[in-house]
Amino acid sequence: MKQFSCLLVLSLILWSPSLVQEGLYASEPGAISPAGMDSGIISITDFGAKPDGATDCTVAIQKAIDFASAKGGIVQVPVGRFLVRGNIVMKMGVHLSGINQAPQSWEPATGSILLPTAGRDNEEAQAFIEMRSSTSIRGVTIYYPEQKVEDIRPYPWTIQIRADPANEKEVSFDCTVENVTLINSYNGIRTGPTENGRHRIFSVHGCMLRRGILVEGTGDIGRLENVQIHSHFWAHPAFGGNWNKVFAFMQQNLEAFIFGRTDWEYVTNTFVFPAKVGYRFIESKGSDWGGACNGQFSGIGADACDTCVLVESIQPQGLLITNGQFNAHRVGRSTQVVVEPGCSGNIRFVNCGFWGPVLHNAAIRGSSFVSFSDCYFSNDNRKDPGYSIVAEGGKLQVQNCTFDARSKDRQPGNAWSQKDDRIQPGAVHLKPGVMSAIVRGNNGYYGVNINNEIGDKAIFADNEPYRPQP
Repeated sequence: MKQFSCLLVLSLILWSPSLVQEGLYASEPGAISPAGMDSGIISITDFGAKPDGATDCTVAIQKAIDFASAKGGIVQVPVGRFLVRGNIVMKMGVHLSGINQAPQSWEPATGSILLPTAGRDNEEAQAFIEMRSSTSIRGVTIYYPEQKVEDIRPYPWTIQIRADPANEKEVSFDCTVENVTLINSYNGIRTGPTENGRHRIFSVHGCMLRRGILVEGTGDIGRLENVQIHSHFWAHPAFGGNWNKVFAFMQQNLEAFIFGRTDWEYVTNTFVFPAKVGYRFIESKGSDWGGACNGQFSGIGADACDTCVLVESIQPQGLLITNGQFNAHRVGRSTQVVVEPGCSGNIRFVNCGFWGPVLHNAAIRGSSFVSFSDCYFSNDNRKDPGYSIVAEGGKLQVQNCTFDARSKDRQPGNAWSQKDDRIQPGAVHLKPGVMSAIVRGNNGYYGVNINNEIGDKAIFADNEPYRPQP
């Protein structure tokens, strides 16, 4: 009897809830090994997740995250396809990690793959994964199996960095999304609208259909680095893709990078192909975290767009955009840079290239201070003639730039008329609403053709003389 009592006491101690919370054993069938818990690493399969692409793993993944949150740790997503019909909420100190060491291409469609289905036809529904402070998501591919190229439907955000909706006075700091592939997200990654800071979105590649990355509510410097949004991630049969249908949808609908209220955003080496809008700057609404963006943008690119850079609102400190490359197509506005009426603040483009079959390279309509330094401009508009820069308001500076529009530089078989050949695209058109302009030190294929409608409010110096062709 005494031996039995000792065994009973020992059993109760081993299976007490306090010790379960201390991480010695899982309370679910299939106990986690003490060695695994000592290392701070657990697997979602230990809580019942199955990599068969058919079993709903929502509860298993959430239990693994909840369990790891007691002390912090890594929740592993092993190789396989894991169906998730619900939503996942990260807990502070927990890191969800797959085995993909870098973003993966559209094939071989292997590795750690999550398959969400919730929120169809409701963009305002809860994000697939919500992140709280001090969490990360790494090394996974996310693919919506019920999204079809023949009938693209709305879905909520795939990943959102935000405070708990039950307590929106909280903040969400130091969240990281890295080495993640999004195959066909309708809305990709969002920060806010609650206060957040020091987000790090690194090495995220994929196809995003309606919105790519939206940043707002950021009160302490955020960073986006090495992000590529491209139609080819959902163009391959491995994920039921189709190049032509996905390309057309993105070019007509996608706003790739959207920046609302964010203080000192650093954006480096980002790219989109194609999009309706490549980079959009807006005014975030809300009494606590409303406002606009200021930041530095280096090595950014946008190709096959309606509008590459659309500036609706910015902070007075404004934007510094360096080493950018922008190519628009003959769709929609067909203009690389548009500054909207009512926008103020400073916008600086340095060492950027603007080219493509566009109407204009830049249309300045707001009251901003806008400058282009050491930039390259080219367009093929021969109807207006197509001035590279058309300014209707604000203050403009253009210096040390090259205007390389060539009306006679046509390829064999191009059916331009002789009349078209005699129309040379211009460099700068200053319309009456412009407050002042300084245009100096520029050259061009035909020299620098300037249409000045603001009189002595414009200063010109050291521009290559315009040489109209017969």
